[in-house]
Amino acid sequence: MFMNIAIGSDHHGVAIRVKIGEFLQQAGHVVSEMGPPMDDIQPTDYPDVAAVVARSVSTGKIDRGILICGTGIGMCIAANKFAGVRAAPIIDELSAEFCRRHNDLNVLCLSNDLLSEEAIRQIVQIWLDTPFDGDRHERRINKICALERELGLC
Repeated sequence: MFMNIAIGSDHHGVAIRVKIGEFLQQAGHVVSEMGPPMDDIQPTDYPDVAAVVARSVSTGKIDRGILICGTGIGMCIAANKFAGVRAAPIIDELSAEFCRRHNDLNVLCLSNDLLSEEAIRQIVQIWLDTPFDGDRHERRINKICALERELGLC
């Protein structure tokens, strides 16, 4: 299934963002890149990039988002402020599979500093290919959505 995917990074992840964007386009996905250009070495504040990608997921303008920073953690914290966004920093293939199966993760947060390019490609591929299992997991996602409504986040 082809998707509309936004991929964003701060200054730590520019090079891998470009490579993963090309990888996604070659697979037939529509890709929007966000963050500093390849030749910009100035520090970029990760919350700014995370907000653009997460808002696009939250409003349904894109299907899924990928965020890359030094650890993936800062991007994750910022992205999860948006209603309907389920973001997590993923560092291995098993987590990539289960974040989709059990949590219907729609924003993948990656570490440029801790992961190799090949590991990132593998994680992204698994995350794209793994379906949401639904059933008892859907009930839990619905409870998260109810919490967002209760807190006035959506």
